[in-house]
Amino acid sequence: MAGLRGPDSAEDERRFGDAAVLPETVDINIRQLDPIPAPRAFLRELPLTDDARDLVLRSRQEIRDIMHGRDDRLLVLVGPCSIHDPKAAHEYATKLAAVNRELNDRLLIVMRVYFEKPRTTIGWKGLINDPDLDGRFNIRKGMWLARKVLTDVLGLGLPAATEWLDPITPQYLCDLISWGAIGARNTESQVHRELASGLSMPVGFKNSTDGSIKAAADSCYTAGFEHHFLSINLDGRVISAETKGNPDCHVVLRGSSHGPNYDPESVAAALEALKASKATGVSEAGVVIDAAHGNCGKNEVREAEVVENIAGRIAQGEPGIFGVMMESFLKGGHQKPAPLDQLVYGQSVTDACVPWDRTDQLLHTLADAVTARRSLNQ
Repeated sequence: MAGLRGPDSAEDERRFGDAAVLPETVDINIRQLDPIPAPRAFLRELPLTDDARDLVLRSRQEIRDIMHGRDDRLLVLVGPCSIHDPKAAHEYATKLAAVNRELNDRLLIVMRVYFEKPRTTIGWKGLINDPDLDGRFNIRKGMWLARKVLTDVLGLGLPAATEWLDPITPQYLCDLISWGAIGARNTESQVHRELASGLSMPVGFKNSTDGSIKAAADSCYTAGFEHHFLSINLDGRVISAETKGNPDCHVVLRGSSHGPNYDPESVAAALEALKASKATGVSEAGVVIDAAHGNCGKNEVREAEVVENIAGRIAQGEPGIFGVMMESFLKGGHQKPAPLDQLVYGQSVTDACVPWDRTDQLLHTLADAVTARRSLNQ
């Protein structure tokens, strides 16, 4: 048995040629297959600079330190619901970087830089999938733009966060990311649990759309173990990946179809559920609260009020909250996706976002809350 191995694909091509795959039984519903360069080609064209590498490594460790209670700052994940305009994203990042320099002693600000959007039915699926918002689906361009936006954000001194949706995308972008999310629709997905087990950054699993904490807790537990699965390497070759397990997975409370779960009772119940589950370590220590989505009914005015509520509780010393997430952009609200020349500049094309001026106020409010919490421990 030890001498057995799988087939050599190169040998198959020599032996069978075009007859290796029968066209009568495959690709029946495929219109076109467009080759995309391997991840290594994108990494070479838009490389990670030494300064950016140091920022990614340092911020990942700082996030871990916050989760484990070794750093008393608050993790703040803030930025657009999705990136659709690199120019507007750069302007937003410039503003956020200035606030980050001011508040870095109390907040660890990580910019949301989300390129993939899960849809309940159909709709625009993000910059990578359709970068021109015109239905041409130039994924090669979208992947290049995604990497360019991330290198620009890091160049401003800001660490970046994103949601992992497609299991191949991380090979193109993960060297640039300090915090990753697995969305509510994928929390129970074995593919995403396996993916998280091999990612190099802390990963937050959101509670299920029905509000279940158990699914997210099971994900934290499962992703902590080693897994074996099919993937691709940096050269685009199909591989059998063997992971070590990710010890830095945790739960994100994002509300549900039944209502919000950011209140003290919901946080306490989530922490109890985590302690009662098989999940151990950092997942028991606290949660990130997503002020958007089900916690605000996708209303940006209400979202800001949720952030203020959380800040007040942090100031009073409520335990178990080590991070806050907020959807924010240059202009408030949202609009329907369309080509850039038809859109309001700096306004979200997916969920409604808190406008920049209000975001600036809220970040200072959160920083003041950390100051107040520190005074309680003196």
